[in-house]
Amino acid sequence: MTFSEQLLQELAEAGGRIVKSGSGPELEKWPSRVAAARRSRRIPKTKELHGGGCRGGYEIKLVDIPAWRLAALKPVPVPSRLTRPHNVVRAMQSEPQPLGLTKPVQGRALRLIQALIIATENAGHSSAAGQTGSAPPPHRRRRAFPHFTITAQGQAVEFLVLQEQDRTEHVATEKELAEAEKNSWIRIPRFDYTPSERLRFVLSGGQPHRASEWSDAPGRSLEDQLAEIAQEVTLRGEAAERKRLDEIEAARQKRIRWEAAMEEARVQLRRGVPCQALRSTGNGMAPHNPTDGVRERRTHPGWDHALRSG
Repeated sequence: MTFSEQLLQELAEAGGRIVKSGSGPELEKWPSRVAAARRSRRIPKTKELHGGGCRGGYEIKLVDIPAWRLAALKPVPVPSRLTRPHNVVRAMQSEPQPLGLTKPVQGRALRLIQALIIATENAGHSSAAGQTGSAPPPHRRRRAFPHFTITAQGQAVEFLVLQEQDRTEHVATEKELAEAEKNSWIRIPRFDYTPSERLRFVLSGGQPHRASEWSDAPGRSLEDQLAEIAQEVTLRGEAAERKRLDEIEAARQKRIRWEAAMEEARVQLRRGVPCQALRSTGNGMAPHNPTDGVRERRTHPGWDHALRSG
């Protein structure tokens, strides 16, 4: 039996989680061992192996891959021409330099946006235009105003469309060399940057799942990745909705506990037994032991009303 098979068997017997204790060189070997187990192709297709340091040593877990990562995504069709542009795309077309992109990539960028918006609206989401005629400077690429927004279940996901830059070694000119020799503060740049035909989509807002950036890559264009981007918008919307429902449920449970405590206090007062009044704290409700009814009423502003309502 190989080491990878032994590790997976040990994880299966331990319920999917083990901690390797110890220190020094023996413990330091586990990251490379976990990496080797990942490469062994012994891990089930629906599982993934995680490893990392923990308080007791090195933790190894075999967990289920989320269902959304296993889902077969339907490709998003990109139109060859914009015959009926969406309102958001039409707002961009009205700008002299849409999204701040150079002319060779403008048409493709607008067709990608059109395809993404149509796909997400078919899923029940909405979209709106942002600052459609501007490109952020390089040092503010991640903090610029969005070019457009797609909203899923109340969660706004903002999009920036950026044009990648090609970097080449800068060849100093005679003029630059002369000025640098004359003035010590002048620095000759090491590289030259020119706009390429590659594009990048940067997303912000909501809880990330797959990623927050997608770009053209060798053998995988943005057209091939639009389905993942559309799914990412949906996932962020679903996460926001779950969080909203969890907060509603937490508030409801808190209210139930509060009402139960008030009812218990009313019962104890009727019996003439000293009770625990509740005082409001920064983190919710906490018990308070009054010595008499006067102090009790002063402890909580709504106490008189609560007692009368009982």
